[in-house]
Amino acid sequence: MDKSLVLLLALGGVVRYYLQSLHWIGERVEVSTPINSFKRVQEGIYLYENGIDPYTGDVVHELPVVLVLLVRVFGWFSNFVPLLYILLDLSTAMLLYKLAQKFVQSKLLEQKQQSSEFALGTEELQVQESDMEVVPRCVLLSYLFNPLTLVSCAGLTSTVFSNFLLALTLYFLVQRYLLPCVFCLALETMRSLYPLVLIAPIVLVFTQHSKITTSSAIRVVALFVAACAGITLVNYALMQSWNFLDATLGFIFFYRDLQPNIGLFWYFFTEMFEHFRTMFLITFQMNATVLYLVPLSLKLRKEPLLLATVLIALMSIFRSYPCVGDVSFYLALLPLWRRCWKFMAHNFVVFCFFVVTLSMMPALWQLWIYSGSANANFYFGTTLAFSTGQIFLVTDLLFAHVKRDFCLRNGLKVYVDGKEAKIILE
Repeated sequence: MDKSLVLLLALGGVVRYYLQSLHWIGERVEVSTPINSFKRVQEGIYLYENGIDPYTGDVVHELPVVLVLLVRVFGWFSNFVPLLYILLDLSTAMLLYKLAQKFVQSKLLEQKQQSSEFALGTEELQVQESDMEVVPRCVLLSYLFNPLTLVSCAGLTSTVFSNFLLALTLYFLVQRYLLPCVFCLALETMRSLYPLVLIAPIVLVFTQHSKITTSSAIRVVALFVAACAGITLVNYALMQSWNFLDATLGFIFFYRDLQPNIGLFWYFFTEMFEHFRTMFLITFQMNATVLYLVPLSLKLRKEPLLLATVLIALMSIFRSYPCVGDVSFYLALLPLWRRCWKFMAHNFVVFCFFVVTLSMMPALWQLWIYSGSANANFYFGTTLAFSTGQIFLVTDLLFAHVKRDFCLRNGLKVYVDGKEAKIILE
């Protein structure tokens, strides 16, 4: 392994280890939610060790497989539990690095086959040999040293596990390893529901070179369903009860805990009349899962990894219990689309949204909860602006991809009646 890579990983580990001494990080609502809270995991471990079903109450929402594994870890290496989170986070960064290398390599091969279709003077839009070094390094750095990733790991949130499983899923996807890819996705889906939508890019990848597309797609979906069923049966065998289904997937879907977070659910479900709850619940959950799935899958059918990136971003924005660790994961994938950056028009606006809103959240939380000089509207305003900035980022990336694809085949300059025209998407 490259020495500079080892040094970067070591530095990332040291920074995370230092930040873990700041225990207040894990108590921030932007970092910790009812789904990923370390305190709730500790409570679940205590209940399990004392022979009490941890899912009879409304505290523990981690999958039994993961909970039992953590019981063993806490029992054998209780003093080294923080190191487990650090190692998993560093492994996630490394997986993303390897993923980026494979992605750029496949793009270079694909580009050679399609070079005759590209217009003259579009070299700056094409993937270059230098990207084999630059893009993976950018992906690694953007995950290792993103402040949102650092605080998520420092708070010992189970989002670290989620990011690791998502990184494994995407890594196996670009490597075209069907069974481990589907298994990792099934495990993460059973933990947090929303990764269910990533079955679409998996189906696209594993049916691209198949003559019988429909039967291949059915086979992939059936394998995914079988993996989910197998994981469910293993969880039942561990608990001898089905309570875990309602405490995990049911808790996420029905949104029972109204604790504020960086998402959009908490404010609406706090303010609305109870008899509208079912309608809003279905609407919000559809928006976070299937609403964008079909149109995006049709549009990005030739770019499955971009589809996966966009779907991960959308579920991070619209899920019921989002946190900054979810956001950091898809931000680390953006360097993969480095050749689209030329057409991204709202970089500065999005950057300002992120900096201002993330700076204001702790201040307005202090004013609302502790000082009593503000109210929920203040805090929700910042979370709404934060989500808006993320939506700007996702739409900007999609438009940039479409513009790059058009310019690759038609040239950077388009002339109408002998005059240079401006390309505008409507």
